[in-house]
Amino acid sequence: MKTIFVNENDAVKKWFVIDANGKPLGRVAAKVASVLRGKEKVSFAPNQDCGDCVVVVNADKILVTGRKMDNKLYHRHTGYIGGLKTVNYKDLVARHPESPLTLAVKGMLPKGPLGRKILSNLYVYAGENHPHQAQNPQVMDI
Repeated sequence: MKTIFVNENDAVKKWFVIDANGKPLGRVAAKVASVLRGKEKVSFAPNQDCGDCVVVVNADKILVTGRKMDNKLYHRHTGYIGGLKTVNYKDLVARHPESPLTLAVKGMLPKGPLGRKILSNLYVYAGENHPHQAQNPQVMDI
C-alpha cells in the first residue's frame, strides 16, 4: 500500500465560524489552532498547510478568569535599545479587541513561514458580523 500525501493545492479547505461570546480564551484558542493546523483531518501532514479557515466572532466578549484582566501582560519590542513595551489585557482589549485571541493562537502554531501562512487562515472580528457569508461557514461549538 502506498501512503497518500495531499498537496496543499489539492487540499479542500472548509470554513468554520466560532462564537467566542462567554467562552474562555485558552479553550477557544486551542480549538482554533487545532482546526487551523488540520490536526483533525485524516490527511494531516506536519509540514503542510492542510487546515481549514476559521472565522471567530464576538472576540471582544471572550472570557478570562481570575485576575487576568489586570495582571496578564503582553510584551513587544520596538527594536530599539530600551524599547520593551508592555500592556495589560484590559488595555489591549480596549484598543484592539481581536488581538488577545490572535496572539494566543499564534503562540500555539509552529514558528516560521508555515506558522505565518497558517495564521493567515484566521479571521477574528470583535462584533457579530463578518464579511465571509459567501463561503458558507459551518457553525462550530466549543
